[in-house]
Amino acid sequence: MSISFWIIVLLTALFSFVIAGVSGIWLVPFLHRIKFGQPIKTEDGPKWHEKKQGTPTMGGFMFIVSSIVAALAGYWIYRLHSSPDITDIETHHAFYRMLSCIIFSLFFGLIGFVDDYTKVARKNNDGLTPWQKIALQLVGSGLFLLALHKFGDGSTRIDLGFWATPELGIFYYILMIPVIIYLTNAVNLTDGVDGLCGSVTAAAMLVFTVCCSILEENVLSCFTMALAGGCLGFLLWNLNPAKCFMGDTGSMFLGAAVTSVGLVLHKHLLLLLVAMVYILEALSVVIQVSYFKYTKKTRPDHQGQRIFKMTPIHHHFEMSGFSEYKIVITFSLTGIIFGVLGIITLLVFK
Repeated sequence: MSISFWIIVLLTALFSFVIAGVSGIWLVPFLHRIKFGQPIKTEDGPKWHEKKQGTPTMGGFMFIVSSIVAALAGYWIYRLHSSPDITDIETHHAFYRMLSCIIFSLFFGLIGFVDDYTKVARKNNDGLTPWQKIALQLVGSGLFLLALHKFGDGSTRIDLGFWATPELGIFYYILMIPVIIYLTNAVNLTDGVDGLCGSVTAAAMLVFTVCCSILEENVLSCFTMALAGGCLGFLLWNLNPAKCFMGDTGSMFLGAAVTSVGLVLHKHLLLLLVAMVYILEALSVVIQVSYFKYTKKTRPDHQGQRIFKMTPIHHHFEMSGFSEYKIVITFSLTGIIFGVLGIITLLVFK
């Protein structure tokens, strides 16, 4: 990227930050007024989270709106400034790939919105059933992969940097669908401590922006920087003590955004490293549930045992005495470290 383009993407991030931050001045009181408060179940987190009962949810609209508006504005400024050849098919494909990421993220955000609305309407923490979510996610994942194939990514290799598979054909898409569903839900699980998911995702998007620069995916950088700025603007309202939660509306949107950007870049090792915090969060739940069921069956007293105090693993640290701020800082730094490793592998194996 040229210096001028870095100025454009930085202004894009700033624009998104301002929209997200300022929109909270209106959105938070509005959510209070219509009583869209988050139901809290103690089995989903430490008992002291009960005091968060009724905190407005669906605050993810702040960064959803800001990232889309800022990304499109940044793209058109880039078009006007760089005057690309509008007859070049790759120019169009680059825009359509970014647009595919936005639409895919919006679709998953819509799934989260239906889930949030159902919870609020029922006044409990039971939204869509797992099978309803998975069915909708399967549809969205398939359509997104179809869009990528149409707009210039015909490769069906899995790229791990130091090694890449042969072309897998249809099996590539069959493998990527569960990857998409796992990662998007992993991001959703990360949203359990004030400011955590927004901070980790802001760091992930900054790393992705550097990677877009290396891979010359300039247009996609408009979306990654817009989302980084939007997350930071949202944190003005979401850091402990949170005045507003992003809800599944926001976390599902972020999950789809992280996953889609990684797949557009088609660097699977990079995606694995950038998303490592989310992956470990979801993995802690899998390990906990599996170990509990196994010990319940094999122990003479049929009392299941746990490895962690509570999962996802951020609750384990919380119950071990970490403050919410400390968890946010630790997890965000961990995400940055893995992200830097991803950048290094990208430079080495480009």
